[in-house]
Amino acid sequence: MYLNRKNFILSAISTTMGSLYARDWTGTDPTRYPDPDILVLDPAFGKYRLGNASIRRVYTSPDMLWAEGPAWNGVGKYLIWSDIPSDRQLRWIQDDGRVNDFRNPSGNSNGNTFDFQGRQLSCEHGNRRVVRYEHDGKLTVLSDRFGGKEFNAPNDVVVHPDGGIWFTDPGYGSLMNYEGNRADTGSVMPIQKEAVYRIDPKSGKVSKVTDEIFKPNGLCFSPDYSKLYVADTGASHYPEAPREIKVWNVTDKNTLAGGKTFASMKLETEGKVLEGGADGIRCDKDGNLWSSAGWAGHGFDGVHVFEPREGKRIGQILLPEICSNLCFGGVKRNRLFMTASQSVYSLYVETQGAHHC
Repeated sequence: MYLNRKNFILSAISTTMGSLYARDWTGTDPTRYPDPDILVLDPAFGKYRLGNASIRRVYTSPDMLWAEGPAWNGVGKYLIWSDIPSDRQLRWIQDDGRVNDFRNPSGNSNGNTFDFQGRQLSCEHGNRRVVRYEHDGKLTVLSDRFGGKEFNAPNDVVVHPDGGIWFTDPGYGSLMNYEGNRADTGSVMPIQKEAVYRIDPKSGKVSKVTDEIFKPNGLCFSPDYSKLYVADTGASHYPEAPREIKVWNVTDKNTLAGGKTFASMKLETEGKVLEGGADGIRCDKDGNLWSSAGWAGHGFDGVHVFEPREGKRIGQILLPEICSNLCFGGVKRNRLFMTASQSVYSLYVETQGAHHC
């Protein structure tokens, strides 16, 4: 459906390096180029910023409670994402910008992606499982338990060229209904210790690849699949947890080694320290990591970009809402889509996503 002016939040006040200005998100009063909400913190980010591209709000609705899990379908030329509390998935179609319900109910799905055969994979909070939608529309349950026990609530999912499916289980969906009867998991989770898992493409067997992290959330591979990045959002429940993104070396295509901190989400700016967190993450073809960011307010919420060698923050995209997740899409895979609370934003950038979605 098309949205009229009443469906949009007319303006948002953004703080950009100390300057305060009103921004009209309806498009009635276009933003002057270059977009002041795209910040070049280091010259290395300058090459990725298009001077004649601005952040666009492609959809917003008060009926959308929490948008997450964007994934781009290159064949259909559409973006899908989850509205977790509303138990539905939505679809934005590039041809004319209309939005409709894609799946309702959706098992309170969170993360989505497409495999190398074009089939959609989803992490269902409500059903504590990872599923695949086949070409004929049927649903296949890929995994709903490990070690004889259910998962807490699978969160985000990515695929490897060998067919392996990797996903995280920080358990946020199950914590919503958690009543205190915790099992002996060694964590706040009632069923399983938070962990990253892999589903073998041949046997379907699930293996735990690491639980050396407080709460693994968004995850992605480096362009050559030699590294796995995982956002740690454990600070939401563990006071000692660092707000960071971790990285591991991928060994033998199916195991991890050498886990360490890749980047800190702590941001020092204008004499202030902003401490928010990461969530969804994706790499571009040059290995830069693009991370959603939120829970610290103006000047932080949006997207942070880190270069691959030292994890240095080189750029920011400021949004007026908490950004939950992101993906690269569009015909040339150079359009960044960002799910942010009750809206979806997009921005053309001078790079491409490392992988297909």
